[in-house]
Amino acid sequence: MQTVYLGTSDFAAAVLERLAASEHRPALVVTRPDRPRGRGRHLAPPPVAEASRALGIEVYQPESVNDDAARERIAAARPDAVCVCAYGALIKEPLLSEQLMLNVHPSLLPRWRGAAPVERAIMAGDEQTGVSIMRVTAGLDNGPVCLASSEPITPADTYGSLAERLQRLGGELLVRALDESPPFTEQDDSAATYAEKITGADRRLDGTRPAGELERVVRALTPHIGAGVELADGTLLGVREARVLPGGGPPAGVVSLDGERPVLGCGRDALELTIVQPPGKRPMGGEDFLRGLRR
Repeated sequence: MQTVYLGTSDFAAAVLERLAASEHRPALVVTRPDRPRGRGRHLAPPPVAEASRALGIEVYQPESVNDDAARERIAAARPDAVCVCAYGALIKEPLLSEQLMLNVHPSLLPRWRGAAPVERAIMAGDEQTGVSIMRVTAGLDNGPVCLASSEPITPADTYGSLAERLQRLGGELLVRALDESPPFTEQDDSAATYAEKITGADRRLDGTRPAGELERVVRALTPHIGAGVELADGTLLGVREARVLPGGGPPAGVVSLDGERPVLGCGRDALELTIVQPPGKRPMGGEDFLRGLRR
């Protein structure tokens, strides 16, 4: 099939690479405009733009994919299907009706529709997730599904490790959908759950909650967003890895700096902060952080 690809993130870049290696190599890649990134806030292209240029595929970065000029540019590529993965902007009519649009969504729809399905699945303690290939519609990830495949979530999975497997699975399913054109099945809206965008509140470890929940938050936000805990002096200490300490600990919400590693008291059990990231520094072991404080 002749295809056009819409995507922005690292996840989408990995799926693009698999699509480009197939018989359905995109004639055009559409991604978001360059944005300021990093501490220096220098203008930088999104990961999909970098990947498509490395693959030798034409890149188009409109302010809005729904504008007349963008729709005309897509139509000029004469796609049989427009493939979408983590584009990061709402796709509207009449573009939706003008093209067959297949979306790679990293969850087992209708569970975890929305912006952060991988993170929310880990946070919720789900034992499995997966990837669904669905037709893009005007609703929030509620279009009919033509393919889906599951992937287990292990107790050690972070966003990084799980997303790496899901993007491989997503690429394979997308190519298969283009090869086979399987039939679509409507989703059961009554079973839908929603993966809200990650907020600043999600990132802060609330010691009134059970330690097991907070350990999952840390894994869900590592390495791309990062969780954190506020110390007594108001410093927000990044937390990259943690483990549950069953039984007693400091009072709920209090971070003890008296032991081998920092320990956060929780509503149930306690959370040992095994890898932390002080502001402006690289990640380090909790013991190294405390050693530096005690010098």
